Amino acid sequence: MSYDAALDTALKRLRDEGRYRTFIDVERARGNFPNAVWTKEDGSTQDVTIWCGNDYLGMGQHPVVLAAMHEAIDATGAGSGGTRNISGTTVYHKRLEAELADLHQKEAALLFTSAYIANDATLSTLPKLFPGLVILSDSLNHASMIEGIRRNGGAKRVFKHNDLDDLRVQLQSLPANTPKLIAFESVYSMDGDFGPIEAICDLADEYGALTYIDEVHAVGMYGPRGAGVAERDGLMDRIDIINGTLAKSYGVMGGYIAASAKMCDAIRSYAPGFIFTTSLPPAVAAGAAASVAHLKTDQALRDLHQQCAATLKLRLKGLGLPLIDHGSHIVPVHVGDPVKCKMISDRLLEDHGIYVQPINFPTVPRGTERLRFTPSPVHGPDMVDALIDAMDDLWSRCALNRAEKAG
Repeated sequence: MSYDAALDTALKRLRDEGRYRTFIDVERARGNFPNAVWTKEDGSTQDVTIWCGNDYLGMGQHPVVLAAMHEAIDATGAGSGGTRNISGTTVYHKRLEAELADLHQKEAALLFTSAYIANDATLSTLPKLFPGLVILSDSLNHASMIEGIRRNGGAKRVFKHNDLDDLRVQLQSLPANTPKLIAFESVYSMDGDFGPIEAICDLADEYGALTYIDEVHAVGMYGPRGAGVAERDGLMDRIDIINGTLAKSYGVMGGYIAASAKMCDAIRSYAPGFIFTTSLPPAVAAGAAASVAHLKTDQALRDLHQQCAATLKLRLKGLGLPLIDHGSHIVPVHVGDPVKCKMISDRLLEDHGIYVQPINFPTVPRGTERLRFTPSPVHGPDMVDALIDAMDDLWSRCALNRAEKAG
């Protein structure tokens, strides 16, 4: 067998389908977010504006966060030096876990190197703790949740996205004494729609199921202290396990779960993804803790973020573009063709200095390819004007459908 030929075939297939992904080398300048410098393959550079970043609130540039990281690295050095069990637990890790437990009003929190690992490790470990556990998973759950559920060695059921009737039918089909867990998200990142948290909790109570919510795209941005949609809706006490990230609205890196002390202790003691992974650098933990603490009190920044998202949606709708709008901060524009989606992305970058990645299969189903914009509080009016003008031009050049322009 020619292994090189097989690799060539696999990569050619992606290119032919318009799904081949390239890294865009961007360097952010401190204090100048969301502006960055793009270094091209030929070594030349171009100024760009990032419109697809997950640093939703610009906290990766916040002075409070940077000061905490500088202080920690000056005090302790670079790495943690080991796993959490072997020399890798520091005062910074414990302080961050305390901040997160307080944020979600839970007894404890457990820190992981990413929210992907937190989901994977936790969901794959739960069947070891609850023999016979059946996990009921929303069909649009994140890949990390799917992977954890797939690897857990236990039974699983997939219910239609946000379909409470289907979830009820599947719960009814299970024996009453079967341990159950419902896994879902608060904000689904591709369409920006919300999970029906209260109704799912009602079903969980009725059928004796645990609840597991992924708040990755909501922590920092929703609720009076930024604990997520469950906090906004007054439902945190009804969720057994909350998953979140430190790499999006908090602007740093890492993931976590928040739950009862007993639950966190059990996951800590049984999950290979926690036990055998070197812990986050102390400086990262320090920056994340500072970010979480700051956003507990900065409602003005959350309000401004929502205003910016609403403004961008209104402007895109004014062009008649097929915007997917479920009321969240995520702004997806449906293209429906992988080649044209990539083409618009390339032209935005090269011709207009606007960086937004195409979202193609397998991240989304074929035929639903899109551009997903993530406005932040520091995307100013001039940046919005430039984006709208560019999208108007490129949409016409690609002969894509649109509704009648508003106004």
